[in-house]
Amino acid sequence: MGKKLVIVESPTKARTIGGYLGDDYEVLSSVGHVRDLAEPSELPAELKKGPFGKFGVDVENGFAPYYVVNDNKKKTVAELKRALKGADELFLATDEDREGEAIAWHLLEVLKPKVPVHRMVFHEITKDAIAEAQRNTRELDTALVDAQETRRILDRLYGYDISPVLWRKVAPKLSAGRVQSAATRLVVDRERERLAFRAAEYWSIAARFNPAEDAPDRVPFEAKLVRLDGNRVASGGDFDDTGKLTAKATGAGVIALDGTRADAIAAALGEGPSALVRTLETKPHTRRPAAPFTTSTLQQEASRKLRFSSRQTMSFAQSLYENGYITYMRTDSPTLSKQALEAARSQAASLYGAETVPDKPRVYTGKAKGAQEAHEAIRPAGDTFVRPSELKGKLTQGEFSLYDLIWKRTVASQMADAKGSTATVTLGVTVTEGSATTDAEFTASGTVITFPGFLLAYEEGKDEKRGDAEKNNVSLPQLTEGQALGITEPLAKQHETSPPPRYTEASLTKRFEELGIGRPSTYSSTISTIMDRGYVSKQGQALVPSWIAFSVVRLLEEHFAALVDYDFTAEMESDLDEIAAGQTDRSEWLKEFYFGTDNHPGLRGVVDNLGEIDARAINTIRIDDQISLRNGKYGPYLEVFDEKSEVDENGELKPRSVNIPDGMAPDELTPERAHELADAEPAEDRVVGLHPVTGKRVIAKNGRFGPYVQELPNEDEELPKGEKPRTASLFKSMDPATVDLDTAVALLDLPRVVGNDPESGDPITAQNGRYGPYLKKGTETRTLPSEDSIFSIDLPGALEVLAQPKYGARKASSALKEFDADPVSGKPVKVKDGRFGPYVTDGETNATIPRGDSVEEITFERAIDLLAIKRAKGPAKKKAPAKKKAPAKKPAAKKPAAKKSTAAKKEVDPARSAAAKKAAETRKANAAKKAAEAAAAAETAE
Repeated sequence: MGKKLVIVESPTKARTIGGYLGDDYEVLSSVGHVRDLAEPSELPAELKKGPFGKFGVDVENGFAPYYVVNDNKKKTVAELKRALKGADELFLATDEDREGEAIAWHLLEVLKPKVPVHRMVFHEITKDAIAEAQRNTRELDTALVDAQETRRILDRLYGYDISPVLWRKVAPKLSAGRVQSAATRLVVDRERERLAFRAAEYWSIAARFNPAEDAPDRVPFEAKLVRLDGNRVASGGDFDDTGKLTAKATGAGVIALDGTRADAIAAALGEGPSALVRTLETKPHTRRPAAPFTTSTLQQEASRKLRFSSRQTMSFAQSLYENGYITYMRTDSPTLSKQALEAARSQAASLYGAETVPDKPRVYTGKAKGAQEAHEAIRPAGDTFVRPSELKGKLTQGEFSLYDLIWKRTVASQMADAKGSTATVTLGVTVTEGSATTDAEFTASGTVITFPGFLLAYEEGKDEKRGDAEKNNVSLPQLTEGQALGITEPLAKQHETSPPPRYTEASLTKRFEELGIGRPSTYSSTISTIMDRGYVSKQGQALVPSWIAFSVVRLLEEHFAALVDYDFTAEMESDLDEIAAGQTDRSEWLKEFYFGTDNHPGLRGVVDNLGEIDARAINTIRIDDQISLRNGKYGPYLEVFDEKSEVDENGELKPRSVNIPDGMAPDELTPERAHELADAEPAEDRVVGLHPVTGKRVIAKNGRFGPYVQELPNEDEELPKGEKPRTASLFKSMDPATVDLDTAVALLDLPRVVGNDPESGDPITAQNGRYGPYLKKGTETRTLPSEDSIFSIDLPGALEVLAQPKYGARKASSALKEFDADPVSGKPVKVKDGRFGPYVTDGETNATIPRGDSVEEITFERAIDLLAIKRAKGPAKKKAPAKKKAPAKKPAAKKPAAKKSTAAKKEVDPARSAAAKKAAETRKANAAKKAAEAAAAAETAE
């Protein structure tokens, strides 16, 4: 009997499942998708001008897609077909989500099996779960496949119709996407809020209050002023983003303290009045544990507590799942199975005491918009959770930290509430302000936890919120109403309101979930995409939009408003859910989206009726009446109209361009800062002096590629045609406003001849290039350590640098790590440091270590995984050499006929072929005969 073939998505998953299934099963990996929509350039010639030519999708005939096997998967498909020939059953064990179902469907389409096919699904990779999945296989869910196919086609239509508009009107190589565009808009909208924000100044007063010496509890404590004559004192939350008190605060009689009054009240408090305890209030305090992890909450918490990016979190989670340590990591359901509830409660009771476990299990339901309850929450796998301490040394540091987080959250979710009490004291003080008296009230609060409950295992992190810094938990002594307290250390403190905090990966993921944008499986890739496209960058943990992102979002808002509307994007996700549930027809939905209905024009209608788009306006962001920021061909710059601007021939002001510092965040470019930059940059080129040899003027100026010096020809001198004035970039340490003539001349005279090589006599020069300072001798080059060394290095130093091997030619450094032999090649696996970063190699195949992994965390399993994935991709394609332009035709001299290339295989006449073969044999026989005769003659001569 033949074996049973099982196909999964990854080599790690294949190894783990293979260990549970036994010798009757062969488990292979497809390494992800094997097919995708064809790029228009990949279509057969006869289809390029047909209905598939624009998108790889026939929009006129039911949105039929044209799929091709990826070049890097042809070898994988061939191996799977060979394995299938010897199998009597096929099990498709890809993930049980849309993407996994689609991978299974594509495998069926490509492999065309003639044996029974079973769809095998599971939420965790444990022996029991795999056995259960074997016994309960199902048919392929075509509705899930339809939903995935719809999403893929939708993204292709969206991107291919809108991206070209961005290329023409903003910048080349930009892209638009259904989810990424909405995500970019979220980050830009937050930055717009920060740009519009105006800080408000307000003051607070705090003091220490001391019980009398004869009081039973003499512990002093701090309290803050909250009311004056019954009117609440304003705090940061009472101001809007324009710096004014909100209408609600004004209507409630809230007063904002200024510095003068705050100092006066603090001084009066220091003159010896006493405070009286007016009220004491104690309330019970209860905190409930957080729900088990969903994909979204896992990414949020890993970002807060472990500082992992979304990409890192999902990479580590994928590895934990495939190795059988956690359940499936793409889910929006916080529910736990019966066995998981029992496992969590059992471990909590054994580790923290039976009193920490409530009588009944806690049941959680999803609150996310469009949540689906099909999957379980992310939790440790199995019916008995492996404790983190048991996995030390078996996991990478990243995997271990994430597993520890998942284990703690799961166990804590089934533990009792934390309980305690919150005490609040209100103190009254009569303060003298000039000739009048004012009633001042101070309050302080403190929470005491008497029963920690779930806090013994885990406490959820929180995102940054405005006003958090004003909250204070105070340890209060025992007090009684009417008790007198002394006052010391009164302090008036100035504050400013803070702008809305930028999104972090955690808070942006949370916002996606709240709005229903994307799905848990897409959050990580969406954030990675907007960062890879250059729309967003990270400063610490904060996500900061680029100026290009502002232009892209503005164009989309003004001309594709519905497509970046948050509700519209979320509705599309709901529609995809309906397709996945079999409630909506795929082609009808795509038809409405693309061609429109009576209620909306559809994507095609919008694109066909765009009208004129003013590219200049789209790429201009007004700072104030004199200054605008422009996104230009070479990056952002300021366009300034002021008294330094020149006047053109029509008497109108010409704007001058001013560079902005690299890395300046958009919200830092306030009108004040913009004017500082404009004032600091000279309106005209600065004349440094006359070149001592040529007598020409040398100027220093700022250009689109940075500051530089230039030698200008004299007014009566014309440069030969094609020749340009000598120019040299300034070093990073130089300023065009202060560079002197000697330095400018030295820069213009580069390259500098350091000396001649004593052996070859070749001149050695030091110069500045596109990639930095370097030495050159003939065709040999070596990088210099700094720009300053161009002028400081001497001949012995240059010879020493040139004696060192080039980076790319250096002998490979010793391995950073060494492992056992690879199961495929049989050769030892090593981790090495290469020119483009660390990589894994077995001597035959090299695989770059992804950004989400570190060298320290690479295990043997991960290393052979990377090698397997690289082998499946096959060798990198080499670019075909550019075709040379054919020279003009000339009368050609007669030449002997060139031999035809054996590479050009054409059909040949059989009779002619036989004749040619016979002629070749005759020539060969004659040559052999002549050789024999010559040998005989030579022998006779001897």
